[in-house]
Amino acid sequence: MKCPACGFADSKVIDSRPVEEGNSIRRRRECLSCQKRFTTFEMIESVQTIVIKKDGTKEMFDRNKLLSGLLKACQKRPVNAEEIVAEIENEIQNSLVNEITTEEIGELVMKHLKARDEVAYVRFASVYREFKDIETFLSELKQLMKKGSTKKK
Repeated sequence: MKCPACGFADSKVIDSRPVEEGNSIRRRRECLSCQKRFTTFEMIESVQTIVIKKDGTKEMFDRNKLLSGLLKACQKRPVNAEEIVAEIENEIQNSLVNEITTEEIGELVMKHLKARDEVAYVRFASVYREFKDIETFLSELKQLMKKGSTKKK
């Protein structure tokens, strides 16, 4: 870290403390040349993810849109939608991709819901997969029931 007083390129860290929000660190440093002390702040750099919609348009990832859809699917169910959104956000950030399709996001949501609550999963799937009739809906339920019966054995 370059000293603001003399411009020397090397310093040592004297003290480190997390900032109130917990997403950055405050560091007290001392220049190895002139011994002046100064403060720096270190923050996590987050990758801004762009969502590619079905019609090809692009927009910034919006966690509130994801949360809204999840809240509808999880209504009156014992599922923490906020927790699922945080997990999906982490997965997207950790993948280090700059762009993700709505289909990929939908599949992530379905994976998380299926593991937590089958009713919320079917609710979300009915909208996400655009079930056209009762047969499509029943087909999805039968697949879910078949997988559920193999789990119990």
